[in-house]
Amino acid sequence: MILKNSLIYINQFFFFIFSSIRKFYLKSEIYNKKISKINSNYLEYKPSPSLLDSIIKYSNNKKNIKEFSLTNVWSDNKINKKDFKKLHSFFWLFTLDLNSSKKEVQSILQNWFLKNKNYNHESWETDILSKRVISWISNSKITYESSDEIYKNEFDYLIKKQINHLINEIDRSKKIDNKIIGCAAIILGGLSFNDKTKFLEYGLNLLKKIVNSTFNKEGFPKSRNIRQLNFYLKYFILIREWLKESQNDIPEYLDEIIYHIGQAYSLINRSPEVSYLFNGNQISNNLDFSNYLKRLGYNFKNESHEVGEYVFLNNKKLFFAMDLGSSPEKKFSDNYQAGTLSFEIISNGKKIISNSGYFQNYKHQLNLICKSTACQSTLVLNNSSSTQFLKKIDGTSQTIGSTKVMNKNVNITKKYWMISAEHDGYLKRYGVIHSRKLEYFHDQHKFIGVDKIIKKKKSGNLNFEIRFHLDPEAKVMKTQDKKTVYMECGNEGWKFKSDIYNIDYETGLFFGQKNRFLENQNIVISGIIEAKDQEIKWEIEKMI
Repeated sequence: MILKNSLIYINQFFFFIFSSIRKFYLKSEIYNKKISKINSNYLEYKPSPSLLDSIIKYSNNKKNIKEFSLTNVWSDNKINKKDFKKLHSFFWLFTLDLNSSKKEVQSILQNWFLKNKNYNHESWETDILSKRVISWISNSKITYESSDEIYKNEFDYLIKKQINHLINEIDRSKKIDNKIIGCAAIILGGLSFNDKTKFLEYGLNLLKKIVNSTFNKEGFPKSRNIRQLNFYLKYFILIREWLKESQNDIPEYLDEIIYHIGQAYSLINRSPEVSYLFNGNQISNNLDFSNYLKRLGYNFKNESHEVGEYVFLNNKKLFFAMDLGSSPEKKFSDNYQAGTLSFEIISNGKKIISNSGYFQNYKHQLNLICKSTACQSTLVLNNSSSTQFLKKIDGTSQTIGSTKVMNKNVNITKKYWMISAEHDGYLKRYGVIHSRKLEYFHDQHKFIGVDKIIKKKKSGNLNFEIRFHLDPEAKVMKTQDKKTVYMECGNEGWKFKSDIYNIDYETGLFFGQKNRFLENQNIVISGIIEAKDQEIKWEIEKMI
């Protein structure tokens, strides 16, 4: 393991040296001339800005350009990185009303042209540049129309130059999300400038390559990330609508992947206000996106219970989900959380049992903490996670080894649910298999769970904890015999019970909201692993 980790760090060191040399090349005049070779065709297709409604977060009121103070903003060195990205992506153009002065908007763009017309590693980052190209073209009514030929030529030239840079660099982008945005920008450039050979063909081939490498055979992201699934669906539909509106052929593979992702989206979002906190997901409300899909005529249906190695069930006002999936491949594990066999229960819109959620800022120590098994509603063995992580030089962390799920069994009837599986995440280190079985009896409003610790070889003294994380708003109270905990969630009361093992509750952290944390409570069953196989039984019952 030490040798393997050393080789990883050596590879990362040489990659850093290579990246530094390449940055020098990108700033050179040689590279500038290379990406400055463009065709002389003009902007033709101008997409409807409303097609980006699923991506842009609009304020309630549109603003006039005169309300912004952008005179010297391009020379302001005091701006923080987050605001810098927002500013240079130009997505703020979507917040302007169409009565804004076109001359003032175009003057702001001309000032940007003067200072940023050549490659700059900050303002020409893949995601920033891609969003900028999309925004400039999509807002052509104020960024392009009624301008003189000199401005139009410069506008056209800079968009094509930036797309040339995207084509050269997009394969080197580390984040698949950024590749998707970059791919969308290249395709839009090909449609808008009627450049089917250089831009459109390249963009569509790249999109197909991304689809083939990023999704499994069932059309679910290999990362098993629900947040990414929603992101991909939004951009794939956006690209499809651009092709449709510009009267271009829609590739069969694009329709196929939208169908599969749409099926998964339909199952996961049977209630748009319910968010499941698995593997990089956060609390979100998809009601606006669901309405967007209806407006464009997309009607996805899914009558099954399983997708992406998750189980999603609902009965009237009760929603249940469980992670039955193995850990993803290393290269898709940046946002993975070690919550194998974890589950969530939502009743009447309130989380009864939850996972802790995801702290997205990978440069913060809370990012690695939220990935740990202790932050998920499942078994923790010897204070370690079922899947281990290695932190890279750039701050992200990826899995070491893999955790496999076996012997899955799902039995669903109108009055009874049963889900069971086991995983080998602790087998190599501790010689233990974790098995979990969950049953729900509809008439009794009761969940019965059995966690089994199955010994496969001898090991030293080990401790275990089974954690059940609660919503930050939940109130808890335990009984004196330490066998029962009462939970108040909204207007409902629930009872957690375990007859054999003592149970307790303690304060934890909840990361359901983006890059924020709150205190919450989590119920804990703990003990020492015995020499033989053992079962830990527990119940969660609604108090009527």
